[in-house]
Amino acid sequence: MDKHKSANLKLWNNWAKIHAKSAFYDVDGFKAGKSSLKPVEIEENGDVSGKTLLHLMCHIGLDTLSWARRGAKVTGIDFSEEAIKTAGAIAKDTGLEAEFLQSDIYELPDNLSGQFDIVFTSYGVLAWLPDLARWGEIIHHFLAPGGKFYMVEFHPFSMVFEDESKDIELRATYPYFYDSEPLAHISQNSYASPETDRHEPLVTYQWQHSMGDVINALINQGLQIEYLHEYDKSVYQMLPFMEERDGWWCLPESLPNMPLIFSLKAAKP
Repeated sequence: MDKHKSANLKLWNNWAKIHAKSAFYDVDGFKAGKSSLKPVEIEENGDVSGKTLLHLMCHIGLDTLSWARRGAKVTGIDFSEEAIKTAGAIAKDTGLEAEFLQSDIYELPDNLSGQFDIVFTSYGVLAWLPDLARWGEIIHHFLAPGGKFYMVEFHPFSMVFEDESKDIELRATYPYFYDSEPLAHISQNSYASPETDRHEPLVTYQWQHSMGDVINALINQGLQIEYLHEYDKSVYQMLPFMEERDGWWCLPESLPNMPLIFSLKAAKP
């Protein structure tokens, strides 16, 4: 295991324990019947009853199990053993049928067989992937003919801005384009509860990918892009001065409008 993956795995094992108890993930609310899916994902995917769904990088499995509640036959994979352990426990407690598998995404063809009607991934996954070309191959490998790949993710453009200052100003700080050498960060808290759950300083490594990188990784595998939607709202407070409106986080009206998340659907012929 290389140093980048090893460091990131340590972080996500740590965060899985924190997130299982956080108000942000609200596991108790999920067990009581809440869905973790946002209206965007539900509306854009429609009826999933009876469809097989593979959730890549599923973390503690709430979205995976939310699709199960909507009738899909779900499989969730993540490289964190703590996340998969938590996902399995939540499935057991709720009585929802799901298969959870610990695997690095790039090693998945060696650990999982079969193809799926839907391959799904969401919010905050791309930055942890060093190789999007290989990511595209994995998606193609597991999609059944006629199957759909769906993702909803933070917009690459929104990731270039300085994200610690509370000054109401957009400051371009991080690169937009990919570099094989990742950006190194020191993490002492989780995004889920930054004010309360501090932990030992951990080094993390992340990669920036442009929108072109994402789209071409799919096109190069022969997948057909059905749509790309961009939204000026986010599922969490990406920048300290963002404001909550109608369950979403938005920029103050004094700042220019810009894309914060995007969704994309592609089909395998």
